[in-house]
Amino acid sequence: MTVWDDLVGQEPTIETLSRAVSDESAMTHAWLFTGPPGSGRSTAARAFAAALQCPQGGCGQCRECRTALDGSHADVKVVATEGLSIKVAEARALVQEAALRPSVGRWRIIIIEDADRLTAYTDAPADALLKALEEPTPRTVWMLCAPSLEDVIVTIRSRSRHVRLRTPPVEAVADLLQRRDGVDPAMALYAARAAQSHIGLARRLARDEQARIRRRDVLAMATKILGVGDAIGAAADLAQIADEESTASSAERDAAERSRLMETLGADPTARTQPPHIRSQVSALEREQKTRATRAARDVVDRALVDLTSIYRDALVLRLRSDVDLVNPDAVDKVRALAGVFSPEQLLGAMDAITEARDRINANVQPLLALEAMALQLRVPRDLGV
Repeated sequence: MTVWDDLVGQEPTIETLSRAVSDESAMTHAWLFTGPPGSGRSTAARAFAAALQCPQGGCGQCRECRTALDGSHADVKVVATEGLSIKVAEARALVQEAALRPSVGRWRIIIIEDADRLTAYTDAPADALLKALEEPTPRTVWMLCAPSLEDVIVTIRSRSRHVRLRTPPVEAVADLLQRRDGVDPAMALYAARAAQSHIGLARRLARDEQARIRRRDVLAMATKILGVGDAIGAAADLAQIADEESTASSAERDAAERSRLMETLGADPTARTQPPHIRSQVSALEREQKTRATRAARDVVDRALVDLTSIYRDALVLRLRSDVDLVNPDAVDKVRALAGVFSPEQLLGAMDAITEARDRINANVQPLLALEAMALQLRVPRDLGV
């Protein structure tokens, strides 16, 4: 067992990082991990951090490895943003922390899992990091994760060593689910293929029946959008699915956070009114929770749109008689139906419409409006009978 075991299909990356661990001449103060969603960017960063702290270079079993991997190591700071962006104040706090010497380990390491959110609305948070990257503190390492180089401003890119991860093979992801999570081989292969090798989504699909049901419902929409009314209804259904899932996943957590806050402040949670200083802190917590819920709902919509794209992609594969494997072999009847009524150009247009909706939502367009505009472009010419 080593820290690299969960980094599947990334042999060149493992080789590069292992060399940096064993040879400090191959080491640098800032690393930028890029790759498609689910490729393992944050997994690679955490594994690299563990290997740098480990006396044996990443055994995966010692205390340094375990705490670095789970984010509890005193000298490994993991920033996993749940909001829409990383704020300037957060970036400046990270710069201050980066200036400190390691307390117990060999390195002080700061991992930013969503470095693309440094520039969600303004470049100010990213600019706040520049001084730390331009004048690095000895024994401090920055590890930034983003989908692509273009998601990070050029001044940060130029001061970081780039490590690109690739989409892992379906078989490698299925093997990981079996080995790590004890998933049945057939289910592991289905989940890996349906998630298009996104490791996190594959694990969720393999373990959560409701997630599989929601995915089947999303795929079914492609064959049911016959008119304007169907398009508006499909958009509303997608938005509702996102709201319900994000609400269900956050309700218990939100209540627990509020309860802990009231206990910390020594307030009576049953009181009809609270003192001003307590109300202000409760309001701040509620704003943070609302932002997190918005981000979660958008993430659910984005996952659904990726699933929806896959059925048009499969229809194009059949239309062109390609020997490429289908993402949705379990929905082949719907795939054939779409391939029978859409031309290759129309299928590409459908995928472009979905991509445009994803881009609009990421640009802060109201999701329902973006989904309605997309669904109107996905109408099929007649009843497919599926």
